[in-house]
Amino acid sequence: MFGSRVLVLGVVSVSLGGGGWEIGPFSRPVAAPVILPDATSRFDDPITGKPVAWEALHAFNPAAVVREGKIVVLYRAEDDSGEMKIGMHTSRLGMATSSDGVTFVRQPAPVFYAADDSEKVREWPGGVEDPRIVEAPDGSYVLTYTQWNRATYSVGIATSPDLVHWTKHGPAFLGQAGGRYDTLHYKSAGIVTRLAGGRLVAAKINGKYWMYWGEGAIRLATSGDLVRWTPVESAPGTPIEVLTKRVGHFDSGFPETGPPPVLTGRGIVMIYNGKNDPEHGDPNLGANAYAAGEALFDAHDPSRLIARTEGPVFAPELPFEKTGQYAAGTTFAEGLVRFKGKWWLYYGCADSAVGVASTKLN
Repeated sequence: MFGSRVLVLGVVSVSLGGGGWEIGPFSRPVAAPVILPDATSRFDDPITGKPVAWEALHAFNPAAVVREGKIVVLYRAEDDSGEMKIGMHTSRLGMATSSDGVTFVRQPAPVFYAADDSEKVREWPGGVEDPRIVEAPDGSYVLTYTQWNRATYSVGIATSPDLVHWTKHGPAFLGQAGGRYDTLHYKSAGIVTRLAGGRLVAAKINGKYWMYWGEGAIRLATSGDLVRWTPVESAPGTPIEVLTKRVGHFDSGFPETGPPPVLTGRGIVMIYNGKNDPEHGDPNLGANAYAAGEALFDAHDPSRLIARTEGPVFAPELPFEKTGQYAAGTTFAEGLVRFKGKWWLYYGCADSAVGVASTKLN
């Protein structure tokens, strides 16, 4: 199926910057986080029936989309419950909007969270984590996120007409391939987009939507409706791996899907996160640090890797990117938008705050 060369509808010429295929280069418009935890926020949790300081400890790992002329960020917020360990608090998704990409106004309560619903068994008590979001062709929104119950995790799918009211559809691969993926532990999923009317919108390639997913190795899945997804396999039960780790590089530990990739005139550009292996990694990065790189895939065959950056395009440098819950250092990219002639990249800082980087005005 991947050898065909079918016309791809909606491929547009996008200014990538730097004279190459990469999106960027990126720089920090401010030397500080743009979203921080807020211990004063309160939310009446629907499961416990009690008020909770839902974003007291950490606010990080953001998704981003442009809506009604503003940037909207959905960020992962951790409350002050549970053990003081990574992954042992309850996570919910907060929403913040910006007219300039840097200054944000937050909603007082989360817009997406674990509740007494069909997904409670998968989302409680760990919550909902690490969102990526795309606009659908009909103007609605599709959210991919991690469902975490502190025992297992999967990519959940949710849809919304307005980013506030959500319908949960369960795990992305539930029931697919005869149920082979129903017990798989998997996360980090970005749906391929294209630039349309100044916004990034989910794109079809060869009549299907495509999603890059996974950590350890990055894999592929396809869908006809953006809700039900089927892993692309090389053999029954064996999803193909399209991006893997490299010794001596920033992604020597493993690569992990970043923001929704972008379909351009040169191919599918994916910004991804790489973890640096302590013994066999990039000596210029700290052990276990996360940095962002880029990869280019064939616009007609999303499984075919064309190029990838030798080094990171964005890495932990400033103190707030190296201190916090994940002290090894993290610039974990999850949100990408085109806004006012720039690319804006939103990232998690050391699992504790939200940062932003942008390109020059084009």
